[in-house]
Amino acid sequence: MSIEINLNPSIPALPRVEDKTKINVRYTLIAPYVSVHIYWDKKTNELIYEVEEPILDENEKLLLATLEKSLGEMINVSIAVQKTTESMIEYINKTSKLLIEELSLNISDESYKKIFYFLFRDFVGLNEIEPLIRDYFIEDIECNGVNTPIYIVHRLYRNIKTRVVYKSMDELVSFVEKLAQRCGKYVSYASPLLDGSLPNGSRVNATYTKDITTKGPTFTIRKFTKVPWTPIQLLNMKTLSPEMLAYFWILLDYKSNILITGGTSSGKTTLLNAIAFFIPPEARVVSIEDTRELHLPRENWLPSVSRTALGEKGVGEVDLFSLLKNSFRQNPDYVIVGEVRGKEAFVLFQGMASGHSSISTMHADSVDTLVKRLETPPIELSPTLLNTLDCVAIMTHAIVDKQEIRKLRKIVEIVNVDANGTAITNTPFMWNPADDIFYFKKDNKVFNKIAERFGLTIEELNKEFASRAKLLYVLQQKKIFDFDQTQKIINQYHKNPQAVLSAFGILE
Repeated sequence: MSIEINLNPSIPALPRVEDKTKINVRYTLIAPYVSVHIYWDKKTNELIYEVEEPILDENEKLLLATLEKSLGEMINVSIAVQKTTESMIEYINKTSKLLIEELSLNISDESYKKIFYFLFRDFVGLNEIEPLIRDYFIEDIECNGVNTPIYIVHRLYRNIKTRVVYKSMDELVSFVEKLAQRCGKYVSYASPLLDGSLPNGSRVNATYTKDITTKGPTFTIRKFTKVPWTPIQLLNMKTLSPEMLAYFWILLDYKSNILITGGTSSGKTTLLNAIAFFIPPEARVVSIEDTRELHLPRENWLPSVSRTALGEKGVGEVDLFSLLKNSFRQNPDYVIVGEVRGKEAFVLFQGMASGHSSISTMHADSVDTLVKRLETPPIELSPTLLNTLDCVAIMTHAIVDKQEIRKLRKIVEIVNVDANGTAITNTPFMWNPADDIFYFKKDNKVFNKIAERFGLTIEELNKEFASRAKLLYVLQQKKIFDFDQTQKIINQYHKNPQAVLSAFGILE
């Protein structure tokens, strides 16, 4: 009997509902086994995320326990998880059928299908939270300890309580160990903090012991899409305007330095990934991150990820500072640092000063906050080094029409920062929350810098800016969201702009 399991069912068009008490949706997560029901619970007066899995009777539960115990003794999980999901499903299926024969278990086809789902979930997947991992609409999965429900952050309906609860300390400890193993990391009582990435790119942060977090082990999983948002998708979500994107496109063409700032989960990495589309196709890019979040649509790209120490003596540690210092010896045209937090900021700004175009992100909600963060420990940078920076893009969470969304609040150009940390800035682009409109002014200082550096006129740059903004607007109107198609059009524009503009009916 063949097993059919679809881990990527079609993504439904969910309704945007302003009144949460009216939400009542159901969609498939793992076909044909698992769906989710999101609804307003009148008893508790809150939105509930309820995973609907196959229901096993008492006999089926016993058969599942028998098979899980026998499979657990046969499978080397660390080797197994290195295989593809498809080959693991086939392996679990074949091995289970052998065990059923050997143990003379009496299981009907219908029961086996249900039991197989749980074998897949617990051996190949991530146990109870596997359906949540498979939900396209979930951004974050948050567990605060034993006997507390897991919460999720949904793309449309935001924070929702689930019915998933870890009721046993041992069960949660075991699950955090499994998360660590899947991340290729190690947790113990001596080293109880976990920070890593799952094979699908999701970022994991977890604690292991009760002394660190009083409700027992905890974990937070930040999910990332395998294929990042394209610039046109961000336009369509009204995260920013065509003019803002055209501005970034020109800045990256002329090797400018960009820092993206904002609060936690404000969309900094999403914006960084999107504007990386505009890096010229032939350029060499080196990226440096703590946990792998970047997905750049290019071949000439050297991604690096830092490594934590092995054991307690710091042996084998490779931090961002070392990686960044080394990256400048690899002849990069562009350097991307996932997030600047410490002493690596000094190397990054020195790199900018020596002519390497750099893009990075940092936690700060204004240029003044940014200056203060850079000049205080642990970074302790001379404020004047900020003059190598061309602009700061400030991302923010916002509520528009009662919907929580992300916006590029403003782009601030650095004109001059003196030794006291006083910054003279120019803001050519700004989002106005009152009318939800992006405004821009023609006077921008970075175009003046580019014109002087490359022997161009401001008129030429403004003309180029207008053409690119029109092209991006037309791509959005034509709903060209596909990752590869977007990249192809942008790469063709680098080679023959006139042909691309003509193809989309844009007259100079």
